[in-house]
Amino acid sequence: MKTRLPLIVLLNAAGLALFFSWYLPVNHGFWFPLDSAIFHFFNHGLAENRAYLWFVALTNNRAFDACSLVAMGCLMLSFWLPADPAGRRRVVMIGLTMLLLALVINQLAQHMMPVKRASPSISFTDTYRVSDLLNFPTKDASKDSFPGDHGMMLLIFASVMLRYFGKKAFAIGILIFVIFAFPRVMIGAHWFTDIAVGSLSAVLIGLPWCLMTPLSDKIVALFDRYLPGKNKI
Repeated sequence: MKTRLPLIVLLNAAGLALFFSWYLPVNHGFWFPLDSAIFHFFNHGLAENRAYLWFVALTNNRAFDACSLVAMGCLMLSFWLPADPAGRRRVVMIGLTMLLLALVINQLAQHMMPVKRASPSISFTDTYRVSDLLNFPTKDASKDSFPGDHGMMLLIFASVMLRYFGKKAFAIGILIFVIFAFPRVMIGAHWFTDIAVGSLSAVLIGLPWCLMTPLSDKIVALFDRYLPGKNKI
């Protein structure tokens, strides 16, 4: 793939603009009222609706996180099953490349973004926490929630789907992202901007240099060259 420098620069500029629109203003400008409104909207019903409380608890349990991996795996499996042995191996190599990119970009974002803040369930007082209302293992708080690592991984997955498998796969990837990332916002383990600003800006800045240059193709080729099992998948 040829390097698409103008588009890379445009996406990087969008990512930087998004991040600094949140980071620079006092109290995060217009973003904080939005964050607060979203948190309190979802938090309000926890003590009033038992079914809603259980829904939020279940969708933030570790088992639900595993379901996100199953969903991503099923989407990749839909391309693996009809392929010949070489094509199946390539799907696996793309999956490994996606995992590597997600790990590297997440680590860089965590270390380079000059932000440390607790989740809204900790930051606000006089609010409800699922862990106080139910005796059920669930993640409803974080001492350092920015950027949202779970949302970042899902966005990277969706982007890799677009790069290698097309727009339909990307649309399904975005659906997976919404289903599995936003329960964290509903329960108060993440602010809305942890994902909409933190995760998205990191992806807009880091991922284009991987997917819009020959880099990701070279990583796929390296995995294919050095990992065992050629022609056995």
